Amino acid sequence: MAQLSAFRDPAQPALLSNYKPAPSYCELMGDGSEERPRLLDFWKRLEQLPFEDLSVRAADALRDLYERGVTFTVYSDRDAIDRTLPFDVIPRVLTSAEWEKIERGVKQRVAALNLFLGDIYGAQKILKDGIVPRDLVEGNSNFRPEMKGVAMPRDTYVHIAGIDLVRGADGEFYVLEDNARTPSGVSYVVENRHLMQRAFPDLLEGFNVRNVSDYGQKLREKLLETAPANCDNPQLVLLSPGVFNSAYYEHIFLAREMGVPLVEGSDLVVDDKRLFAKTIMGLQSVDVVYRRVDDDFLDPKAFNPDSMLGVPGIMDCLRAGTVTIANAPGTGVADDKAVYAYMPKIIDYYLSEVPILNNVKTYTCRDPDGLAYTLKHIDELVVKPVGESGGYGIVIGPKATKEELATCRKAIKAKPENFIAQPMVQLSVCPTLTEEGVAPCHVDLRPFAVTGEETWVLPGGLTRVALRKGSIIVNSSQGGGTKDTWVLYEGASNGNLSQSQSQSQSQSGAGSMSQAQSQSGCESQSQSQSQSQSQSQSNRTATKTDKRDQTE
Repeated sequence: MAQLSAFRDPAQPALLSNYKPAPSYCELMGDGSEERPRLLDFWKRLEQLPFEDLSVRAADALRDLYERGVTFTVYSDRDAIDRTLPFDVIPRVLTSAEWEKIERGVKQRVAALNLFLGDIYGAQKILKDGIVPRDLVEGNSNFRPEMKGVAMPRDTYVHIAGIDLVRGADGEFYVLEDNARTPSGVSYVVENRHLMQRAFPDLLEGFNVRNVSDYGQKLREKLLETAPANCDNPQLVLLSPGVFNSAYYEHIFLAREMGVPLVEGSDLVVDDKRLFAKTIMGLQSVDVVYRRVDDDFLDPKAFNPDSMLGVPGIMDCLRAGTVTIANAPGTGVADDKAVYAYMPKIIDYYLSEVPILNNVKTYTCRDPDGLAYTLKHIDELVVKPVGESGGYGIVIGPKATKEELATCRKAIKAKPENFIAQPMVQLSVCPTLTEEGVAPCHVDLRPFAVTGEETWVLPGGLTRVALRKGSIIVNSSQGGGTKDTWVLYEGASNGNLSQSQSQSQSQSGAGSMSQAQSQSGCESQSQSQSQSQSQSQSNRTATKTDKRDQTE
């Protein structure tokens, strides 16, 4: 048994003595039908920890994150723009068998998304066959006609995906949302683990937990695998909208982990349909761009002509096949909440498979039957606007006031195509440290997948936790926090102790491009915010596109 830094006084109540997760499924205890906890050895470890010691160490850990600059930006809060993302020290633990199913399901999902995007920007067979309504796709604000006929290397459009999962009362995982544009939050996955290793080695000791520190290396490998043909030594950069972006910390982190230059649009230039980076050694070719700039601001010649964040002519390079942009422009149509409802059909159409991870039941209000059901049962459903993110615009029927329901009903009737509705899922809970003790708080899970020749899924992903009492909203912009996510190796499926695994912290690789390149850079609570900062640092007005990058 591992040696703990402090032991609970036997006269004091055990850490979990007042922990009551029912009626929700508990990530530690299970559904309550078993006589012993689902993860027995981890439960025993927690029971030995004194609450006061854990609370002090948790506060120290939060200060450590802030001092290391692990922050995100909240533009809606005038008093605290840069925040440390709240971190809960009690990890969420997944068994080997659970992870194996999640991994297979995420890979299946990403494969279907890439086939779907290649088709709608190509032959459009799925639209011609009537599987997905044409107007739902081509009328979507994230559909980019400029991508029609553009062949992506290895047929990969979604290079980096974040698939949001929830576990229901039945203990099964369901897909809640697909993030196929510029999914954020992976830096917190790695930093959370490093923090646990620094501050809570006694909690980790003896548990055979899978490593997450090689994400940067894997990301670099997969992105370079999608470089244009005939690139002997492909060069990769991370394109960021600037220092005022909500996820700027993550841009710095990922560039460092991959060992590649972090650049802004002004650091790049197009010449004869080829992309170059400006360096003190002169222009150097760029073959792969991991962009954290929204479509609208990526290329002022192709999209928003007022953009100062992107690179004029970069779309010409993409069409000419001289550069790879990850994720490809136009991928946002695939993570639209209305398109999400068709994902089971999309998986069946392209892969002839049954979804490994099911959707949450979804009613699309653009469909007359879905609209009628939603309006009749609005007080029982969760209503979501299809174009919003970050938890914004959601109306939770069972918790809404009569006035809120009336306003929601009016908005749905006015523009039904803008809404979907879902049953309220009884999200699973995880023991979470609060000022009063350990309480059951709702959690979700965002596994991250990177695709090159094949798809690799980071073991674990980002566990987000609803820290506000009674809340089911886990988004950081709505008061949520994060947990470390442990995936146990096979043989530790019941949380049994095994030989401690040594995990070295991630080391930044050496970039092949000149590091003398501009390392200034930066995603958005608004990309238009970042642009306005380029024009006048005094203007800090955020727009709705900012919301996507706050680990929504």
